[in-house]
Amino acid sequence: MKPSGIITAMVTPFDKEQKIDRQATCDLVNRLICSKVAGLFILGTNGEFHVLSRDEKVEFASIVIKETNKRVPVYIGTGGNSTAEVVFLSKEMEKLGADALSVITPYFLSLTEEELYQHYMKIAESVSIPIVLYNIPKNTGIHLSSQLVARLAKVDNIVGIKDSSGDIENIKNYISVTKKEVFSVLSGSDSLILKALDEGATGAIAATSNLLTNIDVAIYKHWQKGERQKAEEAQQSLEELRRVLKLGSIPAVLKKAMEIAEISVGAARYPVLEPKGEVVEEISSVVTAYLQKYHKLSY
Repeated sequence: MKPSGIITAMVTPFDKEQKIDRQATCDLVNRLICSKVAGLFILGTNGEFHVLSRDEKVEFASIVIKETNKRVPVYIGTGGNSTAEVVFLSKEMEKLGADALSVITPYFLSLTEEELYQHYMKIAESVSIPIVLYNIPKNTGIHLSSQLVARLAKVDNIVGIKDSSGDIENIKNYISVTKKEVFSVLSGSDSLILKALDEGATGAIAATSNLLTNIDVAIYKHWQKGERQKAEEAQQSLEELRRVLKLGSIPAVLKKAMEIAEISVGAARYPVLEPKGEVVEEISSVVTAYLQKYHKLSY
């Protein structure tokens, strides 16, 4: 398995009681697949994995896997601070039929390179399905060094890394040290999709593709065809959404933007609050401008 293309970092739809919304989840899965995304990445940062219980994670993964029905790969986040907990959840997701796992670094802790290496080795040894590493140092306080990624890339079922550092040089370093391995480097920063592809990344795991699905997919398709100017135009067109996403805690603004675009996913879970007042007006203005320009944002 070689992760590639535009993979959606999917939000987790909730109902008004902040419980998992099964129908909205199925609707979103089908909307994204029909818009030609290359995969679904669930229970990540924008999927609010940190506020879901173990049982809820299993429930949500089961819904997505069943509805996807092997049409595209499903990548499931199982990361956490406890190696034993990550191993348990990873095994459960493998039983459910996950195509691959995504494992974020532990957070809050300060770990040595060897501790991180052993953490990932124990997880990799516990399952047979592929694992994608997840580097997001601003959120976790831990950065996966290129030296450590080079070591882990030699493990048979560790097949790639999502890098959300926001640093193109870091992406380039990961590509450089893993070029002799069967290993994919994916941009987790939506602003760097095209730059990362130019440097040798195989794709991106993009949160903006929950809403601007056609635009994100167009970046990759135009790049594949050598249509650099069109790819650049598509890349730049993400910037207005990216600007307003900073007006609230993740993923409150993205979910509100989807609601305004009539894609039902509910609000973010507490403690994250819904945008209010002028912020909602700004989000609405941006979404309306996208709809006027592109007519449709997904299928």
